[in-house]
Amino acid sequence: MAKLSKITPCLWFDSEGEQAARFYTSIFPDGRITQVQRYSEAGQDQHGRPPGSVMLVSFELAGQSFTALNGGPHFKFTEAISLMVLCDSQEEIDHYWTRLGEGGDPAAQMCGWLKDKYGLSWQVAPAMFSEWYADETSAGAQRAMLAMMGMKKLDIAALQAAYDGRA
Repeated sequence: MAKLSKITPCLWFDSEGEQAARFYTSIFPDGRITQVQRYSEAGQDQHGRPPGSVMLVSFELAGQSFTALNGGPHFKFTEAISLMVLCDSQEEIDHYWTRLGEGGDPAAQMCGWLKDKYGLSWQVAPAMFSEWYADETSAGAQRAMLAMMGMKKLDIAALQAAYDGRA
């Protein structure tokens, strides 16, 4: 039996939880599905799912545990929560931006944010964000913020140049 993290985000899907978990685990190099649980006849009058259909999928991305729940069409993802992927290189940003954005809404892309094909919001950002914005009043932070506001997919070199005052 898979051991869950002490805190495990549960992502609510209508019925595509297993498909989403397979998609996400295909993107992250160490992504893996750890368990699939199925609905039984018990409680069918409430959950309405056919016995044997997928209920929960436990999976890991970058060492973080997640659960995908096939709970029906009652709830949808909003931008009120997003998953942040901190990247050490432009190649990483390009990889995660391209893969996570496949089939997503291009109109929802801005400042390193995107929505995937399931409606889940992601932030694909440089790991050096914490350095650039440690002092939000600095001229470098101000320049980097202004540069970021004009981007969809973030460009590390352009942000660094803005921070350094070379843009």
